[in-house]
Amino acid sequence: MEMLEVRSLSKIYGGKVTYRALTDIDFTIQKGEFVGIMGPSGSGKTTLLNLISTIDVPTSGEVFLNGSNPHLLKKRELALFRRRQLGFVFQDFNLLETLTLGENIVLPLTLEGEKVPIMEEKLHSVAIKLGIQDILHKYTYEVSGGERQRAAIARAIIHSPSLLLADEPTGNLDSKSSRKVMETLETINKAYNMTMMMVTHDAVAASYCHRVIFIKDGQFHNEMYRGENRQVFFQKIIDALSFLGGNSYDLSTIRL
Repeated sequence: MEMLEVRSLSKIYGGKVTYRALTDIDFTIQKGEFVGIMGPSGSGKTTLLNLISTIDVPTSGEVFLNGSNPHLLKKRELALFRRRQLGFVFQDFNLLETLTLGENIVLPLTLEGEKVPIMEEKLHSVAIKLGIQDILHKYTYEVSGGERQRAAIARAIIHSPSLLLADEPTGNLDSKSSRKVMETLETINKAYNMTMMMVTHDAVAASYCHRVIFIKDGQFHNEMYRGENRQVFFQKIIDALSFLGGNSYDLSTIRL
């Protein structure tokens, strides 16, 4: 079943000089698929994410989530849509420092006015899946970056969104923590059949996806499917990135 469909999506930013960030992007993501978006800096990855997450509005083209176009919703309905249907994971975690990790994780349920026993049950279940049940009472400054990101992932999925969107989720982490975070995302994808889309510069992170879509200069360039072997997929991603060009840090020579 198609969970997300992007049709002829274009974005032009006005101003003195108009800038074309995306041109006629088309793709679909099936329910339960984990898709990576890659491309050189300035290729339009973040613009694409912002259009899908309804943070930004397309100049032309359409986005369909579960068959309906969220961009047609009124402001209040759109806020509800974003809160209920989408989960977000950011590079800098976006956790509140005044709350414990546990309190941070249940925030989406608190906003919905969920009953405390249900919140505790959901928190317990997601924390065990992510292996963070022992640090729920801690504050953000008391745990590592990787643990913070795993708490942020728990927060992003506790309300069972239709689509999880991750923007450079390993961007601020060392390679060991990055791997742990990607294994966490992989676990969630399998355990909940969660549909996920991740923008990343990191070939190791991308190698955990089922499929990677490459964009260049705001246009769909090509896509690759993982198959069985992640090591082989990692190498193919590295080759594709070097073919696309871009920054040298796009081509980190990390062994898996």
